[in-house]
Amino acid sequence: MPAATDSRPPAASSAPTGIALLGCGIIGSAVAEALLRETALFRRRAGVSLQLRHVVGRTIDKARAAGVPARLFSSDVNRALNDPQTQVVVELMGGLEPARSYVLKALKAGKHVVTANKYLLAVHGREIFTAAKRHGVCVQFEATCGGAIPIIGALTESLLANDITRIVGIVNGTCNYILTQMTQKGQSYAEALAGAQAAGYAERDPTFDVNGTDSAHKLAILASLAFGAEVPLDKVEIAGIDKLSDIDLQFAKEFGYPCKL
Repeated sequence: MPAATDSRPPAASSAPTGIALLGCGIIGSAVAEALLRETALFRRRAGVSLQLRHVVGRTIDKARAAGVPARLFSSDVNRALNDPQTQVVVELMGGLEPARSYVLKALKAGKHVVTANKYLLAVHGREIFTAAKRHGVCVQFEATCGGAIPIIGALTESLLANDITRIVGIVNGTCNYILTQMTQKGQSYAEALAGAQAAGYAERDPTFDVNGTDSAHKLAILASLAFGAEVPLDKVEIAGIDKLSDIDLQFAKEFGYPCKL
């Protein structure tokens, strides 16, 4: 008979874990709000107090709306990275620079990094993971691919003994929404895209979503993890739905196929 599993929550640590949040846009401000609002919940589940010590952004508007005290906000990243009481840096800036430089500086300073930046890891993943190993810290990146599924944890932990032969799935919600509207409701691409933006599924600049780049970033990361080999982004064939027309959908339907990215 297998041993019983201890389902009790972990014992709470008295020392708080200091967090510096880089980037306070739509996602960053939501994370800041959750850290401030759910302190007791996170402590109960994780067994440690998560203390938001710094929020770094260009403007304070979204931080203020999320309830971030003005004393925690700054546009000076060095203030956050040089704080000895900050153990974790959460990078939600997006893009390659200055995100890459800030992440490498945080790792060099001995701080763990959490990032949702799929573009950064798809292009500079090897450099970043090598730096983390060299400085004895870790990089967590579940939010880069699929958010709360969680597929990164499955590939790096739960499925280590499995022989994975392929990855199949819908990895971009914006394209999926647009194609559904075009197929089921007969909307044009322009109408469906406008609806996706109005509903908050698409960014103001949806280029990376609709031209396939966002999916390529995710696939480069997932394939590298699943198959144990680096997959350079420039080796990934990229095609989007931005040139899709009604006639394409009609022909697909006639031949018994749906259109997917």
